[in-house]
Amino acid sequence: MGVKRIRFSSFQLILVGFAGVILLGAILLSFPFSGRDGEWTSFSDSLFTSTSAVCVTGLSVVNTARHWSVFGQIVILALIQIGGMGVVTVGATFAFLAGKKIGVFGRDTIKESISAPNAGGIVNLTKFIVKGVFIVEFLGAVAMMPVFCGDYGAKGIWMAIFHSISAFCNAGFDIIDSETGSLTSYVSNPLINVVIMILIIVGGIGFLVWDDVFAHKLKFYKYRLQSKVALIVSLFLVLLPAIYFFFFEFSDMPLEEKVWASLFQSVTTRTAGFNTVDLTEISDKGTALTIVLMLIGGSPGSTAGGMKTVTVALLFSAAISVFRRKTDVEILKRRVDDGAIKTAATILMIYITLFLSFGMIIGMVEGIPIGVALFETSSAIGTVGLTLGITPGLSLLSKILLIVLMYIGRVGSLTLIYAAVGNKNNISGKLPLENVTIG
Repeated sequence: MGVKRIRFSSFQLILVGFAGVILLGAILLSFPFSGRDGEWTSFSDSLFTSTSAVCVTGLSVVNTARHWSVFGQIVILALIQIGGMGVVTVGATFAFLAGKKIGVFGRDTIKESISAPNAGGIVNLTKFIVKGVFIVEFLGAVAMMPVFCGDYGAKGIWMAIFHSISAFCNAGFDIIDSETGSLTSYVSNPLINVVIMILIIVGGIGFLVWDDVFAHKLKFYKYRLQSKVALIVSLFLVLLPAIYFFFFEFSDMPLEEKVWASLFQSVTTRTAGFNTVDLTEISDKGTALTIVLMLIGGSPGSTAGGMKTVTVALLFSAAISVFRRKTDVEILKRRVDDGAIKTAATILMIYITLFLSFGMIIGMVEGIPIGVALFETSSAIGTVGLTLGITPGLSLLSKILLIVLMYIGRVGSLTLIYAAVGNKNNISGKLPLENVTIG
């Protein structure tokens, strides 16, 4: 008898791919040459850092600039790049370079990985994405070099490259060795603010939106419905929170700093994880708004995490249809399939359940206010990376819970469920129909 060959579904391959890269990264980061002090890093800290990097989150249990050597930082950056582009996309890129053809199963896996509507033209789309990623990251690094080189000399080249990739991939890791942390020392620097925000938005807007913009330029009416919704909701979620932050937060800042801080805070909460202000100084209302924005996240098929902009738009449209007593859900003069609404509702349920339950457990285990714990769990499952400063001091159990949330947030809750359930369809007849009272 021969050995039975294990065959993975597309969803299972995505899960295994991410898990494999995370494990490899954790092993590499554990070695003495990955740390500045030349000593072994505990596997729990290495695993947390690797998960955070691959899942483009940015939560850290150690100071990235001070703890990791240049080699360790290179490993982290490579993990960020792989996680941002997607393990499947990176694997397909190596296959292209090796001259291999992508089969039907490979095309279907890529389709699921980047949330494409179908597998037709997926190879060309993948090549377009890969080229676009490196061009945008290169331009971002070049744009920031004058500032970083002016502050750090030749080391500024590496810093510009690191922060460009981290920003585009919505990772939020930084290697700025300062007491205030992240980009707080650049809160009033227009160039750093603009470049980082552009990289975050471009990375989080979705690869299908890139394809539409490239193909149709500014002819918005020709875009896919998904692209239209992603752009409109993203604009809405940048401007309105920025207005709130400007008028109700950062009151002690000079006007120019206040403008930049408000815009940056609005953009970075959408799964990027950088911060130019001390988050502990934000009011409870601002913290609550930040949690909501972190849970929403970016757009489908992007480097960002979260429930996604399209999910939220569909749920709002469904609510409006109920208010207006309409049978079908409509958005931008298009009818949406009921299956998409069910999927959106399921994603919302999963995110809220995990965010609340894990937050309550961490709050009890660590003995911290529930608001602080929920901020941490929303940051993890939304793959954001913002924190109120509690991450380094968490217990092993809390770290494990955050690792699980980061992993689910990056691969997608439905991907996890589909991988576990498989394609077992219920082919039996329909059950008797009975109405229930709602509300």
